[in-house]
Amino acid sequence: MSSKRFEALDKEALRDLLVRNWMTHDAMWFAHAAQHCGMEQANRLNRAAVRAMAALEARRLQKALDFPEITSFEELRDFVRQAFEVLRAPFMKFQLSFPEPNLMRWEIASCFAYEGVKTLGVADRYECGIFDRLESWFDTLGISWTATPPVEGCLFHRTGACAREYRFALPTREAR
Repeated sequence: MSSKRFEALDKEALRDLLVRNWMTHDAMWFAHAAQHCGMEQANRLNRAAVRAMAALEARRLQKALDFPEITSFEELRDFVRQAFEVLRAPFMKFQLSFPEPNLMRWEIASCFAYEGVKTLGVADRYECGIFDRLESWFDTLGISWTATPPVEGCLFHRTGACAREYRFALPTREAR
């Protein structure tokens, strides 16, 4: 019988395993919190935990990816792209685009969090925490931003689609 050893795992397989385990922990934590504390408390705790974790994550990514300071839109774009190369697993079906300076568009084809809360039967009361993660990155990095549309609950549940645009107030290399 052959066994796969750690050294034989390629980078993508290792990332997929670690991210799946992390997301499974997150889902199980949320399900138990909702069951024991109620949805309002579970949502509040989940979003607070996501924001706190993401602040640490942003600093760790900044160091690991060698972005000592982000001072332009191009640096932010490169940071976000590289960060998601590290953190994104194949089951995460979202697209990021940067159609013009100081604009990032986030579109989700199918959302694993929505599917999870739908399975739990609480999609109508779920408050999305996914954007809190990204927004905590921006806040931690000192990036001014605005986003549309506002997120109330779960965009997928409310509208059948999930897309947001982020506007930043950063200089561009062309403007320097």
